[in-house]
Amino acid sequence: MTRSSPSLIEVEGLGYCYPGGDGQAAALRDLDLAVPAGVRFALLGSNGAGKSTLFLHLNGTLRPSRGTIRVEGRPIDYGRVGLRRLRQQVGLVFQNSDDQLFAPTVWEDISFGPLNLGLSRAEVERRVEESLEILDLGDLRQRATWSLSQGQKRRVAIAGVIAMRPRILILDEPQAGLDAAGTRQLVRLLEDIRQTGVTIMMSTHDLDFVAGWADEVAIIAAGETVCQGAAGAVLADLATLRAAGLTPPLVAEIAVRLHQLGLLEATTPFPLTRERLLDHLESLPPWGLRKE
Repeated sequence: MTRSSPSLIEVEGLGYCYPGGDGQAAALRDLDLAVPAGVRFALLGSNGAGKSTLFLHLNGTLRPSRGTIRVEGRPIDYGRVGLRRLRQQVGLVFQNSDDQLFAPTVWEDISFGPLNLGLSRAEVERRVEESLEILDLGDLRQRATWSLSQGQKRRVAIAGVIAMRPRILILDEPQAGLDAAGTRQLVRLLEDIRQTGVTIMMSTHDLDFVAGWADEVAIIAAGETVCQGAAGAVLADLATLRAAGLTPPLVAEIAVRLHQLGLLEATTPFPLTRERLLDHLESLPPWGLRKE
């Protein structure tokens, strides 16, 4: 696939079967993907599509049966030194934060990764303090990790990854278990992180959220890439979304209907956030005066 901006991660022909598989139930099948630097990237797919398996390949936890993964233009080196470098570049936050937190306190958990990089104590402390500030965790630095709420655990898990100074932050279903207020806080925090130069990639089932957040979207189904492109174009393709087992975002369905009715010009970008949609509706003439 050709792009005007350089890709931070490139995946070509990726295939993978879990041990014991017969090749007919492969988790990934010749999957292609490109993640441009600096974007908010959403990976969509129904349960079992292969999203989590792909993420585990991007940070080297799983090694592909076939295909190539390049990070910043270089194929992944699966040696000990290569994987250590990769996990500094590509930070992965699991869907279940309890799988990622294991140290007694918040400060100790965030410091674990930097300490294992062999950094000086002063540099470790600086990175931990910066992560605590970005994720708004300063008051919890000495709190026991087991006593945290789900939203707090998610933030601590992200802080631990951010302390490694990755180029790309990957989050697997980061909204799982969060209420609306927790999701809004998460979005604000992710934007703060993105402003530091980190590319954000996430999987989610909430396409209404994706409509207002993502710059780039890819859909995978049965371990294969269905499509990838600008969020507006992908989310406006209602047939492709439904064929992949996804429920289109309401704003996209309304925007498509407005276009069909002649109330949205073909050259006008689809208003894929609630605010933009309302602004567009307010700009329309009275319904009875619209052109046929």
